[in-house]
Amino acid sequence: MRMIRHSIVLAASAVALTACGGSGGGASGSRDYIRAVGSSTVYPFATAVSEKFAQTGAKSPVIESTGTGAGMKLFCAGVGAQHPDIENASRRMKKAEYDECQKNGVTEIVEVQVGIDGIAFAEAKNGPDMKLTPEIVYKALAANPFGKPNTAKMWKDVDPSLPAEPILVYGPPSTSGTRDALKELIMEAGCKTDAATAALKDSDKEAYEATCHQIREDGAYIDAGENDNLIVQKIAQNPKAIGVFGYSFLEENPDSLKGIPMSGIDPTYATISDFSYPGARPLYVYVKKQHLAPIRGLAEYVKEWTNAWGSDGYLKAKGMVIAPEDVRQKNAEVVASMTLVDPSQLK
Repeated sequence: MRMIRHSIVLAASAVALTACGGSGGGASGSRDYIRAVGSSTVYPFATAVSEKFAQTGAKSPVIESTGTGAGMKLFCAGVGAQHPDIENASRRMKKAEYDECQKNGVTEIVEVQVGIDGIAFAEAKNGPDMKLTPEIVYKALAANPFGKPNTAKMWKDVDPSLPAEPILVYGPPSTSGTRDALKELIMEAGCKTDAATAALKDSDKEAYEATCHQIREDGAYIDAGENDNLIVQKIAQNPKAIGVFGYSFLEENPDSLKGIPMSGIDPTYATISDFSYPGARPLYVYVKKQHLAPIRGLAEYVKEWTNAWGSDGYLKAKGMVIAPEDVRQKNAEVVASMTLVDPSQLK
């Protein structure tokens, strides 16, 4: 079982960081390594790209698994050597995050889709062969499903076809893009099966989000932190538990875990690739263009992603679902020209 390292440790020698802030939105000064923060799902892929990049003789970039949301806060905090160069994300940047970046002088952001992933629901090999739908997941995990307090204790309380076992789900924290995707791709889909609740989206957006996205906090859902391997270990040891994490962690642990079908569709490479699996989602890296000049090797590191994400690239062996050829080509062009993200496309 892969043990995630939460950072690629820099060489022991101290590295002088020269502030690279400045007027006019530019960046002056430099440091001699690259720093990336963000998604635990993207982390193993970013690590692989970093290791390949370091084989050229460059310093290994520092990769921190902070979660997408927490990483966005760090990335958008400002320009300069004390701030990250890259944000790894298991969801797209939000318009509010983009605006926060702009407010803090991070005015030039490049968005690169590096692949596809799926939010996998999994159980132990000797688990009860659960079969889920977005509606079942919503009813089981929402704090107030359809506006009423959640009283379900057993899976059979949610659906009589399910076992008389306690609802116990290990999943990502609120800082995680995987948690956001769980809410937006699965929970919300279940929530909208009720017409009256779905109508709230237009009439009362705040109530809609509270009803559809708020996860219960009474022990049925356990925040396992940003280390997805911990979730893997927990459910491998407990056949009564369910885990939620990126698909690559399921693919890398076939001897101890099995995927749970969602609406009758198994989480597999093929179903995530064609987006027929309900939890499929794009993966991104965001680059601070203002750091390209002062941060040595940043442009080359980002270009290494384009060597890694192809159908014959090394990220496929790491569990990444390869994006379609037209998507890869479009994003290779973004990398080549460092085209800025269009904020009108963000929500």
